[in-house]
Amino acid sequence: MRKIPLDIVGLQPSMTQTHNYAVVLGERNGNRRLPIIIGGFEAQAIAVAVERMMPNRPLTHDLFKNALDTFNIDLHEVIISNLLDGVFYARLICYKDGIPHEIDSRTSDALAMAVRFNCPIYTYEFILEAAGVVLEDDESNRKQGSDRGAKVESKAVDSHAAMTNLSSDELNKKLQEALGSEDYEQAARIRDELNRRKG
Repeated sequence: MRKIPLDIVGLQPSMTQTHNYAVVLGERNGNRRLPIIIGGFEAQAIAVAVERMMPNRPLTHDLFKNALDTFNIDLHEVIISNLLDGVFYARLICYKDGIPHEIDSRTSDALAMAVRFNCPIYTYEFILEAAGVVLEDDESNRKQGSDRGAKVESKAVDSHAAMTNLSSDELNKKLQEALGSEDYEQAARIRDELNRRKG
Protein backbone atom coordinates (compact mmCIF):
# COMPACT_ATOMS: atom_id res chain seq x y z
CA MET A 1 0.00 0.00 0.00
CA ARG A 2 1.11 3.55 -0.74
CA LYS A 3 2.25 5.44 2.35
CA ILE A 4 0.96 8.98 2.80
CA PRO A 5 3.27 11.39 4.71
CA LEU A 6 1.82 13.35 7.61
CA ASP A 7 3.00 16.23 9.79
CA ILE A 8 1.89 17.19 13.29
CA VAL A 9 0.03 20.47 12.73
CA GLY A 10 -1.77 20.97 16.02
CA LEU A 11 -2.28 19.87 19.61
CA GLN A 12 -5.30 21.18 21.46
CA PRO A 13 -7.29 20.30 24.60
CA SER A 14 -10.31 18.08 24.07
CA MET A 15 -13.55 19.96 24.65
CA THR A 16 -15.53 16.83 25.47
CA GLN A 17 -13.04 14.57 27.26
CA THR A 18 -11.47 16.13 30.33
CA HIS A 19 -7.67 15.74 30.54
CA ASN A 20 -7.52 14.49 26.94
CA TYR A 21 -6.15 16.24 23.86
CA ALA A 22 -6.57 16.11 20.10
CA VAL A 23 -3.35 15.79 18.14
CA VAL A 24 -3.96 16.85 14.54
CA LEU A 25 -1.94 15.36 11.71
CA GLY A 26 -1.94 17.06 8.31
CA GLU A 27 -1.48 15.39 4.95
CA ARG A 28 1.80 16.79 3.65
CA ASN A 29 0.78 17.06 0.02
CA GLY A 30 -2.96 17.48 0.46
CA ASN A 31 -5.72 19.18 2.39
CA ARG A 32 -6.83 16.41 4.74
CA ARG A 33 -6.42 16.40 8.52
CA LEU A 34 -6.39 13.37 10.81
CA PRO A 35 -7.45 14.24 14.40
CA ILE A 36 -6.58 11.66 17.07
CA ILE A 37 -7.67 11.89 20.71
CA ILE A 38 -4.84 11.12 23.16
CA GLY A 39 -4.26 11.33 26.90
CA GLY A 40 -2.79 14.26 28.77
CA PHE A 41 0.53 12.57 29.58
CA GLU A 42 1.03 11.56 25.95
CA ALA A 43 0.15 15.09 24.80
CA GLN A 44 2.75 16.45 27.21
CA ALA A 45 5.35 14.03 25.84
CA ILE A 46 4.68 15.25 22.30
CA ALA A 47 4.57 18.95 23.26
CA VAL A 48 7.87 18.75 25.18
CA ALA A 49 9.63 17.37 22.11
CA VAL A 50 7.92 19.70 19.61
CA GLU A 51 8.82 22.75 21.69
CA ARG A 52 12.39 21.47 22.19
CA MET A 53 12.05 21.73 25.97
CA MET A 54 14.69 20.04 28.11
CA PRO A 55 13.25 18.46 31.28
CA ASN A 56 15.59 18.07 34.25
CA ARG A 57 15.32 14.29 34.06
CA PRO A 58 14.44 12.13 31.03
CA LEU A 59 10.76 11.45 30.43
CA THR A 60 9.74 7.89 29.52
CA HIS A 61 9.99 8.57 25.78
CA ASP A 62 13.39 10.23 26.25
CA LEU A 63 14.54 7.16 28.16
CA PHE A 64 13.35 4.89 25.34
CA LYS A 65 15.15 7.05 22.75
CA ASN A 66 18.34 6.97 24.84
CA ALA A 67 18.12 3.17 25.08
CA LEU A 68 17.67 2.81 21.31
CA ASP A 69 20.58 5.19 20.68
CA THR A 70 22.80 3.27 23.14
CA PHE A 71 22.22 0.03 21.26
CA ASN A 72 22.56 1.67 17.82
CA ILE A 73 18.93 1.17 16.88
CA ASP A 74 17.54 3.82 14.52
CA LEU A 75 13.86 4.70 14.42
CA HIS A 76 13.42 5.01 10.65
CA GLU A 77 9.71 5.84 10.41
CA VAL A 78 6.34 5.65 12.16
CA ILE A 79 3.30 4.23 10.38
CA ILE A 80 -0.28 4.70 11.60
CA SER A 81 -1.20 1.32 10.21
CA ASN A 82 -4.78 0.52 11.18
CA LEU A 83 -8.06 1.82 12.55
CA LEU A 84 -10.36 -0.63 14.31
CA ASP A 85 -13.50 0.36 16.23
CA GLY A 86 -12.29 3.94 16.48
CA VAL A 87 -8.84 2.96 17.82
CA PHE A 88 -5.72 3.88 15.82
CA TYR A 89 -2.81 1.43 15.68
CA ALA A 90 0.80 2.28 14.87
CA ARG A 91 4.13 0.61 14.17
CA LEU A 92 7.67 1.79 14.78
CA ILE A 93 9.96 0.78 11.92
CA CYS A 94 13.45 0.42 13.43
CA TYR A 95 16.76 -0.60 11.93
CA LYS A 96 19.51 -2.49 13.75
CA ASP A 97 22.65 -3.33 11.74
CA GLY A 98 20.73 -2.64 8.53
CA ILE A 99 17.96 -5.09 9.40
CA PRO A 100 14.41 -3.69 9.74
CA HIS A 101 12.28 -4.53 12.80
CA GLU A 102 8.64 -3.58 13.39
CA ILE A 103 7.42 -2.73 16.89
CA ASP A 104 3.73 -2.43 17.74
CA SER A 105 2.91 0.85 19.49
CA ARG A 106 0.09 3.04 20.71
CA THR A 107 -0.26 5.87 18.21
CA SER A 108 0.36 8.55 20.86
CA ASP A 109 3.63 6.90 21.91
CA ALA A 110 4.67 6.44 18.29
CA LEU A 111 4.14 10.15 17.62
CA ALA A 112 6.12 11.11 20.72
CA MET A 113 9.00 8.95 19.46
CA ALA A 114 8.76 10.28 15.89
CA VAL A 115 9.20 13.85 17.14
CA ARG A 116 12.27 12.85 19.18
CA PHE A 117 13.91 11.01 16.29
CA ASN A 118 12.76 13.58 13.73
CA CYS A 119 11.57 10.70 11.56
CA PRO A 120 8.69 10.71 9.06
CA ILE A 121 5.11 9.79 9.99
CA TYR A 122 2.95 7.91 7.48
CA THR A 123 -0.52 6.46 7.17
CA TYR A 124 -2.55 4.71 4.48
CA GLU A 125 -5.32 5.96 2.22
CA PHE A 126 -8.01 3.80 3.83
CA ILE A 127 -7.34 5.43 7.21
CA LEU A 128 -7.57 8.96 5.81
CA GLU A 129 -10.73 7.95 3.94
CA ALA A 130 -12.33 6.63 7.13
CA ALA A 131 -11.12 9.16 9.70
CA GLY A 132 -9.73 12.18 7.85
CA VAL A 133 -11.45 15.52 7.45
CA VAL A 134 -11.00 17.68 4.36
CA LEU A 135 -9.99 21.34 4.51
CA GLU A 136 -11.64 23.05 1.55
CA ASP A 137 -9.44 25.77 0.07
CA ASP A 138 -11.82 28.71 0.26
CA GLU A 139 -11.67 32.13 1.85
CA SER A 140 -13.67 31.15 4.95
CA ASN A 141 -11.21 28.37 5.78
CA ARG A 142 -8.19 30.67 5.49
CA LYS A 143 -9.44 32.68 8.47
CA GLN A 144 -7.63 32.12 11.76
CA GLY A 145 -9.32 30.57 14.78
CA SER A 146 -10.20 34.07 16.00
CA ASP A 147 -13.58 33.83 14.26
CA ARG A 148 -15.44 33.15 17.48
CA GLY A 149 -18.85 33.18 15.82
CA ALA A 150 -18.07 30.13 13.70
CA LYS A 151 -16.54 28.33 16.66
CA VAL A 152 -19.52 28.99 18.92
CA GLU A 153 -21.94 28.00 16.20
CA SER A 154 -20.04 24.78 15.47
CA LYS A 155 -20.32 23.76 19.11
CA ALA A 156 -24.11 23.84 18.77
CA VAL A 157 -23.89 20.39 17.16
CA ASP A 158 -21.76 18.90 19.95
CA SER A 159 -24.28 16.26 20.97
CA HIS A 160 -25.16 13.28 18.83
CA ALA A 161 -28.86 14.11 19.22
CA ALA A 162 -28.36 17.60 17.78
CA MET A 163 -26.41 16.22 14.81
CA THR A 164 -29.08 13.68 13.92
CA ASN A 165 -31.59 16.51 13.45
CA LEU A 166 -29.47 18.18 10.77
CA SER A 167 -29.48 17.30 7.08
CA SER A 168 -26.31 16.07 5.42
CA ASP A 169 -25.94 19.44 3.67
CA GLU A 170 -26.22 21.23 7.02
CA LEU A 171 -23.67 18.87 8.55
CA ASN A 172 -21.26 19.48 5.66
CA LYS A 173 -21.63 23.23 6.23
CA LYS A 174 -20.95 22.75 9.96
CA LEU A 175 -17.95 20.59 9.08
CA GLN A 176 -16.43 23.38 6.99
CA GLU A 177 -17.10 25.91 9.77
CA ALA A 178 -15.39 23.66 12.31
CA LEU A 179 -12.40 23.26 10.00
CA GLY A 180 -12.29 27.00 9.33
CA SER A 181 -12.12 27.71 13.07
CA GLU A 182 -9.58 24.88 13.53
CA ASP A 183 -11.94 22.96 15.84
CA TYR A 184 -10.70 19.57 14.63
CA GLU A 185 -12.32 17.58 17.39
CA GLN A 186 -15.77 18.89 16.45
CA ALA A 187 -14.95 18.26 12.79
CA ALA A 188 -14.13 14.64 13.64
CA ARG A 189 -17.50 14.17 15.38
CA ILE A 190 -19.36 15.61 12.40
CA ARG A 191 -17.32 13.46 10.01
CA ASP A 192 -18.24 10.36 12.04
CA GLU A 193 -21.95 11.22 11.82
CA LEU A 194 -21.68 11.74 8.04
CA ASN A 195 -19.87 8.40 7.68
CA ARG A 196 -22.55 6.69 9.79
CA ARG A 197 -25.23 7.96 7.40
CA LYS A 198 -23.32 6.64 4.41
CA GLY A 199 -23.53 3.22 6.02
